Amino acid sequence: MSKTVIVGGVAAGASTAARLRRLDENAEIVMFERGEHISFANCGLPYYINGTIPKRSSLLVQTPEAMHARFNLDIRTMSEVREILKDEKKIRVTNVLTKETYYESYDYLVLCPGAQPFVPDIPGIDKANVFSVRNIPDSDNIKHYVETNGIKKATVLGGGFIGLEMLEVLNEMDIETTLVEASSQVMNGLDQEMSNIIHNYLAANDIKLLLNERAVFLEGDDLVSKVNLSSGNAIDTELVILGAGVKPETWLAEEAGLELGSTGGILVDDYLKTSDPYIYAAGDAVQIKDFVTGEDILVPLAGPANRQGWIVANNIAGRNIKYTGSQGTGILKLMDLTAAMTGKNEKQLRNLGIDYLTCKVHPASHATYYPGSNQMTLKLIFTPKEGKVLGAQIVGYDGVDKRIDVLATSIRAGLNVFDLQELELAYAPPFSSAKDPVNMAAYAAGNILNEDVKVVNWEDVPDLVANGAYLIDMRTEGEVKRGQVPGAHNICVDELRDRLDEIPKDKEILLYCQVGIRSYIGNRILLQNGFKVKNIIGGYKSYCNSK
Repeated sequence: MSKTVIVGGVAAGASTAARLRRLDENAEIVMFERGEHISFANCGLPYYINGTIPKRSSLLVQTPEAMHARFNLDIRTMSEVREILKDEKKIRVTNVLTKETYYESYDYLVLCPGAQPFVPDIPGIDKANVFSVRNIPDSDNIKHYVETNGIKKATVLGGGFIGLEMLEVLNEMDIETTLVEASSQVMNGLDQEMSNIIHNYLAANDIKLLLNERAVFLEGDDLVSKVNLSSGNAIDTELVILGAGVKPETWLAEEAGLELGSTGGILVDDYLKTSDPYIYAAGDAVQIKDFVTGEDILVPLAGPANRQGWIVANNIAGRNIKYTGSQGTGILKLMDLTAAMTGKNEKQLRNLGIDYLTCKVHPASHATYYPGSNQMTLKLIFTPKEGKVLGAQIVGYDGVDKRIDVLATSIRAGLNVFDLQELELAYAPPFSSAKDPVNMAAYAAGNILNEDVKVVNWEDVPDLVANGAYLIDMRTEGEVKRGQVPGAHNICVDELRDRLDEIPKDKEILLYCQVGIRSYIGNRILLQNGFKVKNIIGGYKSYCNSK
């Protein structure tokens, strides 16, 4: 009978323990957790603070008592593992409450320490009204502090998932909240123009967003009363939330002499085994491979952590299953807006020197004649030759989740855009259109690959126009009156065949409409009439998002 000791619960640790018991009824399984809770819903923490999740108990996926009863596990909460003695195959444990220290032996050790919030090194960061959001006690503390002190103004530092979720939560609690982000955009998993949709949405809802700004000093005596920024400006505040992301917690592994990877995460092989043959690691603390590119990455997401824990248990039980990597699929709710991504974005591919093409469509979430339809922006990134899907991003209001899931599946299955054209997806007017948004993006990508249309991005248009290109807006006169790109000539697509003599044949022609469909039709007309023409990706809607 083998003995497996698991350090850390939540996603990876609890998944390892439950799977291992299902595979081996006789194994001795001991789980150590330095906190009170072994399995809780990290991703639900912000929604408990504002009462969206009313019951605290709802965050508890499994209690120690319930998990012991079902899986016959030796679960020891409030117990911190302080040292690994590899040569002796022992760990040193300290009871957090009594300070008692003892040693525990193992045949296999599984490290699931997770990630810890990134805490910027700035004066005042340790004051009592500065909070992280990592566990249930953190959410308890924030909820109690807000309710007890009648907070009216708050500041969130960092525009990642947690930062944006806390922005929504505090806003819904009628707390005037400012989000401070050091880069030019929130949600770095998106490309700039897709994040701009979020920026514009926040502005439309009178929510303060400060980009290219850093907190340099948190001013106040016992409590932060003012956040001083790199620009010299300052924000009055009564509460500060750290939302600048997380970093892997690796000190235990590092002190034990286990190898760390180039990303700073615990180095593991394809079977999630560390540099010690009797020690595995899983979850937010490990360095893994990117499924699309094979590069070394950190992916602090619940889905990959659960999968890794399941695989570790299989490997300890002798089933030898490889972890094939993560593609970083994620989704965010921000009030009424939804943003999602999977695979690689343009910034990442450029940094890696990987060639790619993109297309962008703005389809309706379902049939426009059925009430409640709204528009989404879907960006597809694919290889220039075979059209293999490399990544996708969607920002919209309804139906974003099911489309990103289809595209995430296509990446995992190695599909190309022509395969996506063939997908037969569920259709009825309340749910989709006869051509689903995924199909529509695939057709747009296929047109580019088949050279039925040549495309250009908005960022390239000013230089092209400066060098003599002729810009045409193919929308109606009424649409143009509501906003137009400076310097564009208006020829409605339905009038195009009768107005060909107005268009210079000695210049490159650039076309756009509202979302790209009418200008694509215009491209086909002009191309077959001997013009040199390109379509501007995403139309006027993408132009507005690029600002």
